[in-house]
Amino acid sequence: MTVPSQGPEPPGEDDLAARFRDGDEAALREAYDRYGRAVLHLATTTLANRSDAEDVTQATFVAAWLGRETFDPAKGSLIGWLLGIGRRKVVDRIRVATRETRVVETVKQLPEPVSTGPDPDAVVDRLVVADELARLPDEQRRMLELAFYDDLTHQQIATVTGVPLGTVKSHIRRGMQSLKRRWEVDGAAPGPRPAGLSGAR
Repeated sequence: MTVPSQGPEPPGEDDLAARFRDGDEAALREAYDRYGRAVLHLATTTLANRSDAEDVTQATFVAAWLGRETFDPAKGSLIGWLLGIGRRKVVDRIRVATRETRVVETVKQLPEPVSTGPDPDAVVDRLVVADELARLPDEQRRMLELAFYDDLTHQQIATVTGVPLGTVKSHIRRGMQSLKRRWEVDGAAPGPRPAGLSGAR
């Protein structure tokens, strides 16, 4: 994924970052004017649909504004923080698009008339997994969703999220351990694991 070069920080960056974090709406507009194009460029280099890229850009600034108190200028620049949020929003959009495509393809392949429904056991397993994933910490859940639903390898997850490979493996390992403990307590059968969760890849 190509990220536009940030270059030297423009004059007033520290002041803008401070005002943004303090909830100055004028700073939000200024940040959008100054960095919106960079976030849009990040989105368009990955998403084929321009409309999706624009939606991601808007979602990035909404999320940044709502979570502005989590921004720490001591840990990095405002543009770097915004691009990090943008990268996560791109991944979320790809995951949604992938699921939508799979649903459409699955419906197309259904025989007509459909005489029987899906395997009840498979439906229950999927619902159990979805319910258990929802209880995990955000990062663990995000990594496991990419592995379970999108069948991405550890390396692919690291590439699309920008998270170091070792951290990806750690999140997945801890998440699987948590799921295993809950399955053992609840007596639920998780069923076969997707390839993305099988071994270190």
